[in-house]
Amino acid sequence: MRLSDASVVIRPRNAWEAMDLGVLLSQRHRRLLMTSWAIVSLPVFALLSLLLWESPSLAVLLFWWLKPAFEPLPLFILSKALFGETPSLKQALRQWPRLLKPQLLASLTWRRFSMSRSFILPVMQLEGLSGDARQQRLAVLLQRNAGAARWLTLIGMHLEGALWIGLMLLFYLLLPQQIELDWNWQSLIIAAQHDWLWLEHLTNAFYALVLVIWEPIYVACGFSLYLNRRTELEAWDIELVFRRLRQRLAGIAVLLLSVGLLLAPSPSLWAAAPSSSVAGPEAPRLLLQPLTSKASKESIQGILDKPPFKNQESVTRYRFGDEQTKDKDAKSTSPEQLKSVLEGLDKNSFSSLATGLEILLWGLLLGALGWLIWHYREWSRAFVSRRSLPRKKRPAAMPQQLFGLEVGSQTLPADVAARAAELWSRQPREALGLLYRALLSRLLEDFNLPLSAADTEGQVLQRIKHLQQPQLEAFSRNLTLHWQNMAYGHQVPDIELQSQLCDGWRELFGPGAQS
Repeated sequence: MRLSDASVVIRPRNAWEAMDLGVLLSQRHRRLLMTSWAIVSLPVFALLSLLLWESPSLAVLLFWWLKPAFEPLPLFILSKALFGETPSLKQALRQWPRLLKPQLLASLTWRRFSMSRSFILPVMQLEGLSGDARQQRLAVLLQRNAGAARWLTLIGMHLEGALWIGLMLLFYLLLPQQIELDWNWQSLIIAAQHDWLWLEHLTNAFYALVLVIWEPIYVACGFSLYLNRRTELEAWDIELVFRRLRQRLAGIAVLLLSVGLLLAPSPSLWAAAPSSSVAGPEAPRLLLQPLTSKASKESIQGILDKPPFKNQESVTRYRFGDEQTKDKDAKSTSPEQLKSVLEGLDKNSFSSLATGLEILLWGLLLGALGWLIWHYREWSRAFVSRRSLPRKKRPAAMPQQLFGLEVGSQTLPADVAARAAELWSRQPREALGLLYRALLSRLLEDFNLPLSAADTEGQVLQRIKHLQQPQLEAFSRNLTLHWQNMAYGHQVPDIELQSQLCDGWRELFGPGAQS
């Protein structure tokens, strides 16, 4: 790879500018990229459509899943074209199986849903890394521009969907008006499913055409992000500057060397010069001035030998190198002075101090308890406040009407069974209603069943079951069944049912019993 042969300007860019460079690269070689993508992808799409003709959705899903298998081809073309070695269509297609072999399984399994797929694809294909080396390389590359690669994938997904829907709308707009009038939603719904499979496969073909346009751009943008990251890490732009500088100076290097040789003095002149005239670095200088070189050197050395430049000290113990030497004038208080100060304090002073601290601590504790009580006063009222004893609940008033029927005892005749038998031939509905009302009244007054106006017939039977009286339960089920058939189904009961229900009433509540 020769950076000087690059067809683009090598310099650090921000992430979005790098992706713009990828779009320009794909436009420069769009004919080769789109043609190669169409040649390798469209036959696969056609094969899937034929094999899965009855399942168009599955066919397009599998084609979408196989997208990473086609992406190494445009990356190979772009990597060669970047340095002026653009391959032909035949050369690119010949290299595709070789590029696909080492990464097909990984690209279609655990790396399929990677949002940075376009950015990390060149690491294996162009650098040939795998295993730990690949992971270490990715850890360095993904420190920057990884977010831009994820955004590229997310934007690409939405762009694919928008272009796909746009092509379908364009197809609908190009339909002749007569065909459009013949189509309606009702005919589409009523028609058999197999009659419209061709239309579903046609819309799938629109998606394949969208990938021919978009996927080379997607791969080019990821490749440009990869190049931009390597430019930042390896300073490609600085390397190019030095290479151009070397090329510019290479032409005049010979000229400068020849001029230097011509201007240099001959060796005989150096040999003829007396040795006494050559002054060494230690020779005295500035002898004609008041301050000679020797005097100035001695004065400087005298200053450096005195504080603060030099502090001579004899240390007879081990210490760290950065430990500072204590000044004699700034010494801390000696132990003897500290002892005398402590002895000067009497015991009364310490006892007063201890008493003050104790009062302060008790005050803080009481203040904290008071604050807690005030802060949680509402909570304490719920558990600590006095409460009056619970009052006995008054028995709920018995309902006077259930299921639209009057169940009060004052609304019933003295002999329920006789009155029901009298009404049976002329008004069977009234007879059944009378028996059912009387049963509900008995349940409320004699058995204290908690019936309410919201109960259903089934709930009433459940409460009767809890009384554990089989005869009452059987009579109630029979009467409820025939009452429901009459009230809701308008089924007139047989004449034989009269004696059965009236006799059952008398057996339960006695002859001539009044509710």
